[in-house]
Amino acid sequence: MSKINALYNQIIENMGVPGLSLPLSAVKFYRKEETPPDIVSSYTPSGLTLTSCQAAKQASLGDNVCLTKNNIGCIAAAITFGLVDENQESPMQGSRVYTDIMKDQSKNKGEFSPPSPKDFTEGFVYACKDANKPDFALFGKDDSGRYNSVETAKKAVEGMMAIKPADTNAVFLYSREFDELDLEPDVIVLSVRPVELARLIQAYQYITGERVNSSMGGLRVVNSDLIVRPYLTGKINISTYCLGARLIAQYNADRLGIGMPFKDFQIIARGMEESRTGFPFHLYPGSDESVTEEY
Repeated sequence: MSKINALYNQIIENMGVPGLSLPLSAVKFYRKEETPPDIVSSYTPSGLTLTSCQAAKQASLGDNVCLTKNNIGCIAAAITFGLVDENQESPMQGSRVYTDIMKDQSKNKGEFSPPSPKDFTEGFVYACKDANKPDFALFGKDDSGRYNSVETAKKAVEGMMAIKPADTNAVFLYSREFDELDLEPDVIVLSVRPVELARLIQAYQYITGERVNSSMGGLRVVNSDLIVRPYLTGKINISTYCLGARLIAQYNADRLGIGMPFKDFQIIARGMEESRTGFPFHLYPGSDESVTEEY
């Protein structure tokens, strides 16, 4: 059994609700001169691209994914993960999930040119209406864009944490059951309901006494808020899922995300066990997923 799986089982067992499941994705970065092991590279998708939120969800379902500059389906996530420079002026080559949506709604598909990383950084993509860039829209000619002006979009982008300089070779997103290699993750991401989030925070505070702050935005949630922010700050972060996670990766309506360095996942597992009798989670309304609550 992998170390991650053992810790996960410790958490679930001490929550005391039979059949409870917390979708989990582990994340490992390979940066600078680091070359992913062959077993990790073997999980590189061939013939398709995946967004970071799709990859994270697949990992939680047991399908490991190695993302590289060549197969990541979201330019924004490529920037966040440090796979491409945020000011690169040329578009990333090939079909990409996110920009293919733009192409499909474009009036002139034959002349469509995808946005460059710099177009994202400068706010032109997210404020496509204000920037007069209809080809960068996602929902047709009436698309308002994600922000009301280029200035607002650029301000929002500046708050989206990213790895700089762009020196990442690969990002491995894998399941808790992955045991083909003794691999310690950089970050753990859990997809939880609010009632489960409450108990996780209680377990963390039982050991540390520290409050958990949340920094969230409406875009780049999985890659920036839940993975890179904990990776760079060494702190837990909580965020609701964004547009891409909801519409492309199809995250459920009752879920939000909590991302944490692996050290904090270990703390939560210990805290969950030691505080079990002080926080009877099984008595919390809604703790049992099989019971439908009425409000």
